[in-house]
Amino acid sequence: MGKTVTTYLIDGDPKGTQYSFISNKICQMFVIPRSNLAYLNEQEKLQKPAFYILIGEDEATKPQAYIGETENFKERVKDHDSKKAFWQKALVFVSKDEDMTKADVQYLEYRAIAEAKQSNSFVLNENKQIPKAPNLPEHQRDAMDEFFEDIKFLSSFIGCNIFDIVQPKKEHLFYAKGRRCDAKGYYNSAGFTVLKGSILAKNSVPSFGWKEKREKLIKEYATFENGNWIMNSDKTFSSPSTAADFCIGSSNNGWLVWKDMDNNTLDSVYRKQLG
Repeated sequence: MGKTVTTYLIDGDPKGTQYSFISNKICQMFVIPRSNLAYLNEQEKLQKPAFYILIGEDEATKPQAYIGETENFKERVKDHDSKKAFWQKALVFVSKDEDMTKADVQYLEYRAIAEAKQSNSFVLNENKQIPKAPNLPEHQRDAMDEFFEDIKFLSSFIGCNIFDIVQPKKEHLFYAKGRRCDAKGYYNSAGFTVLKGSILAKNSVPSFGWKEKREKLIKEYATFENGNWIMNSDKTFSSPSTAADFCIGSSNNGWLVWKDMDNNTLDSVYRKQLG
């Protein structure tokens, strides 16, 4: 079923300050670059109870995040601005009705940290303590569960996959082998995702173009077990070829290297689907 998402670019910049919301829903997401915290002085909603995520992204490393809740984001972020160096933008979630309580946002924080740790797509080193679920009446807990689903949707809408948990049985899986690599993954609108449990080639061929970056990614996304590098979390790449290169440690045409259980190439399944 389709959804309508309204996004307003406050300063006209697609990468600048903006807010989004889903039609007929009360969840509103503000995206605020660290360079424009002055906007907090203008928006009263951000001086009310809120759930938030601070995000730091680096293409060469696993992205980092901090998940939190506050009764006044404008005041809370002053401390983060002075003490946390990693983050580049904040996702702040408030109720359009401005009726959320401290307990509500504490519950959202509890749900968010649990799912983000399960996803394992972001480093959460700054979230040292695991919060406990606050006591909410059943009807309010149900309302916050629905609110959290909207948080996950809006986060994904702007490309933040912090809560994405892959359900492989629902995906069309493809496999890559070569140079003792035994990897699996799937292709969708986000790119090609290499799945947890994939075995990677131990090293790169001498001619490989991004050897150092590959080694850095392996150390962040894989664990060395029984003589093999094994992915300990999922990793999405912008293209099937980049994903294949990472897994095999050499240059490849990912559209031909990735094959499903019936030996169909990714190319034959997706590129030729129009006939």
